[in-house]
Amino acid sequence: MKIRFSVRPAAVALAALLSGLLLVLTGCGPGHASSASSPGPSATRTAASRPAGTPEWADRMATVPERELPNEARRTLRLIDAGGPYPYRKDGTVFGNYEKRLPKRARGYYHEFTVPTPGARDRGARRLITGERHEIYYTADHYRSFKAVLR
Repeated sequence: MKIRFSVRPAAVALAALLSGLLLVLTGCGPGHASSASSPGPSATRTAASRPAGTPEWADRMATVPERELPNEARRTLRLIDAGGPYPYRKDGTVFGNYEKRLPKRARGYYHEFTVPTPGARDRGARRLITGERHEIYYTADHYRSFKAVLR
């Protein structure tokens, strides 16, 4: 009498997938000596998303060192540091974050400042946005995108 075992292809694929997932989650995959020497998932995610020297508030954002900002933006930063005087009436007013491209905060948390645009007849599209905890964000495209300014 012959005994036949029937293994379904779907069951084999599922077992292989689960085994691979287990190896990845425990850190025992290729290139890992042991799970004890590798950082946990949250440490890896944080390190990958935030380069060394990047403040926590800038996590997962594009960044720009202050020295790489346009000259006009660096001048505006100096005015902000000095507390003014500001050349534009709207400088220092509350930034509403209506586009929701910055972290959500209570109204009044953010303030905006104009960065003059050479050749523009009005305030132009460039702004610096400051947060209550000394965060600084730069936009060159009127709030469509932001970069965290690293000082």
